[in-house]
Amino acid sequence: MNARRELRNNRVALFDGIEEGGVRASPSYTSHEIEEHDNEAALEGLQDRVLLLKRLTGDINEEVESHNRMLDRMGNDMDSSRGVLSGTMDRFKTV
Repeated sequence: MNARRELRNNRVALFDGIEEGGVRASPSYTSHEIEEHDNEAALEGLQDRVLLLKRLTGDINEEVESHNRMLDRMGNDMDSSRGVLSGTMDRFKTV
């Protein structure tokens, strides 16, 4: 029994002032400090989202540039094919 009581007291001492979801308002914390803590946590979350979006837009940019290069090569190949086909058609006309 005594061991359980000590364990409970240790647990209470360890988690004193902390509730699920954040810091419990206690005399040692002012509302300003709690708001600052919440703001810092929100700012960190926002910073993580911004970094994720920055990486995502960078990946999208690379993909768009890759597709543009591929389309340019395809356009050049089509122009080349058009020239070959035009020459072939001219030879057929002379035959």
